Amino acid sequence: MSEFEGQVAVITGGGGGIGKATAARLLDEGASVVLSGRRQEVLDAARQRLDPRGHRVELAGGDVSSAAAAERLVAVALERFGRLDVLVNSTGIFRPVPFLEQTEAHLEEALDSILRPTFYTSQAAARAMVDRGEGGAIVNVGSMWAIDAITATPTSAYSAAQAGRHSLTKNLAIELAPHAIRVNTVGLAFVETPAYERFMTPEEAREVLDSVNAFHPLGRHGQPQDVVEAILFYASERARWITGTTMPIDGGVLAARNAPPAPVAEPAAA
Repeated sequence: MSEFEGQVAVITGGGGGIGKATAARLLDEGASVVLSGRRQEVLDAARQRLDPRGHRVELAGGDVSSAAAAERLVAVALERFGRLDVLVNSTGIFRPVPFLEQTEAHLEEALDSILRPTFYTSQAAARAMVDRGEGGAIVNVGSMWAIDAITATPTSAYSAAQAGRHSLTKNLAIELAPHAIRVNTVGLAFVETPAYERFMTPEEAREVLDSVNAFHPLGRHGQPQDVVEAILFYASERARWITGTTMPIDGGVLAARNAPPAPVAEPAAA
C-alpha cells in the first residue's frame, strides 16, 4: 500500500517548482491533491503534466492572503475529495532589494506571498482537521534567510516574512498538538525554481544559481527533488512524533557557512 493512499493534500504555490514536485510525489504515493496559486495558467500547466484527466488533482486558483480565500481553498478540498490530511505551505516571492530601497509595496508583497497565506491557510486547514478528528500534518517551506542574514542577497522583507512562517511553526505545533496535528518546516538555501525568473531573465537566473554552487558545502545549489523527500517525511506517519521543528535542506550552508575574512587593522601611527 502506498504511503499516502486515500489521503488528501492541499499545496499552496502548487504550480511552482517545489509545490509541483511535491504534488507529483504525493500522487505517486496514492494521495489526491489540490493545487493553489495566483496564476491560473501555471496551475493548468501543472495539472496537464501531473494528471491530465484531473482524477486526483483539483485546482483552486486565487490569492490566499485573506481568511475568506483560505477558507474557500479548504472548502474546495472538502467538496471534491471529502477530507484534508496534509497542508504544504509553499508560497513566496523572493526579491532581493537593499533595505534602504525597500518600499511599502515590497513589504506587503512579502507578507501577502508568505506570512498571510501561511497563517490563514493553516488556520482553515487546521479547523477542517480538528472537525474530522483524525489529526493531520502541516509542512511549511521555510528559508535559511529566516535564520541567517546572507550578505549577497539583501532580502529583509522576505526574511522577516519567512521568520514569521518559522515562528508559526512552533506556535501552531504547541496549540494543535492536542488534536494530533503536527507542524514542521523545511529551511531551504538556494533551490532552482521558477521563482528566480520573477525578477530576472532565465539566462540571468541560470548564471546566478551556477554562481552560488560553491556557497553550499556540498558543492551545488538545490533542486526541487532535494526538498520533496523531506516534505513527504514530515507529512507522513514516519514523523508521527515530530512537531515544531525546522530541518535545514540547504546543502550544508547553515552548518558551516564561511564568514568573510575579518578586516586587517591598520598599524597605529608612530
